[in-house]
Amino acid sequence: MLDDITLESIRAARRNIAHAAIRTPLIELNYSEAPAQIYLKLENLQPIGSFKLRGATNAMSVASQNDLKAGVVTASAGNMAQGVAWNARRLGIPCTVIVPDHAPEAKLTAIRRLGAHVDKVSFDEWWKVIETEQCEHAGLFIHPVCNPAVIAGNGTIGLEILEDLPDVDSVIIPFGGGGLSCGIASAIRATQANTKIYACEVATAAPLSAALGAGSPRTIDYESSFVDGIGSTSVLTAMWPLVRSLIDTSLVVTPAEIANAIRLLIERNHVVAEGAGAAAVAAALAGEADGDKIVCIVSGGNIDTARLAKILGGETPQAAPNFSRARSVASRPETKTPPQK
Repeated sequence: MLDDITLESIRAARRNIAHAAIRTPLIELNYSEAPAQIYLKLENLQPIGSFKLRGATNAMSVASQNDLKAGVVTASAGNMAQGVAWNARRLGIPCTVIVPDHAPEAKLTAIRRLGAHVDKVSFDEWWKVIETEQCEHAGLFIHPVCNPAVIAGNGTIGLEILEDLPDVDSVIIPFGGGGLSCGIASAIRATQANTKIYACEVATAAPLSAALGAGSPRTIDYESSFVDGIGSTSVLTAMWPLVRSLIDTSLVVTPAEIANAIRLLIERNHVVAEGAGAAAVAAALAGEADGDKIVCIVSGGNIDTARLAKILGGETPQAAPNFSRARSVASRPETKTPPQK
């Protein structure tokens, strides 16, 4: 299990990542019909197009030379992979990325462009690596979620939010594994306990909502969608105590609502967001978050151009056609939670 992420560790992470991650702007959504003042924290403007650069940089900054000498490995649908690969290229070390077979081509192209080796596996095989941190590749494994240094790096976003908008009422954060939401929440809770922290999930894969309803992690049926950066079969057991203590609730939105939010961001603010990056905006527009000043984390902007073209044309893209399962999620025992780190 993970210990609490301290404010001191987040401040240290800020120093560690200053050479790599930019301080992203916080701007208001240009939409007068919104149910509140909605602000956009633009992590899509990071050098790799995603907040993941923060956590990956911090984790590799605190690793020893001996730990890094054989290279690094991570399991990621795309954005964490880019963060780890970006740092590996800077350090001149090998990088291997294990990706699920429905990972979008735009992200795979970016990973390879950064010099990493891509190992594409089925969703179940990929998720097993996430659960166990065990794989056949040599190198230091940088977990995309269950790593205190990664979470602290993500928490630097929370410091910036409080500096730019001290009277923020609510923050909505896309939920994949909990590393982003727990990092930001740890920073905000340390100094401003009354701010509401909402996770945001896509309806086709919302394990946090199920876990909060049941009081513990549950395995759910996972349905692939164009929203590839969030969603899984279960909340990671190692993350659950931290998530439960920091997150007020989960707001669940549909792929169609997310597609509408992507269109709105482009039309009103000229901001390009991927599905996960627009999920928080979709939730805020639904009016489910408390308060007059709401910050939405636009977590990334790495979206395939073909998908974006469909969305701009008024469609909601379907799931990736190459999505496959090594076995049916529904065949797993409902009462068992995954073995965790």
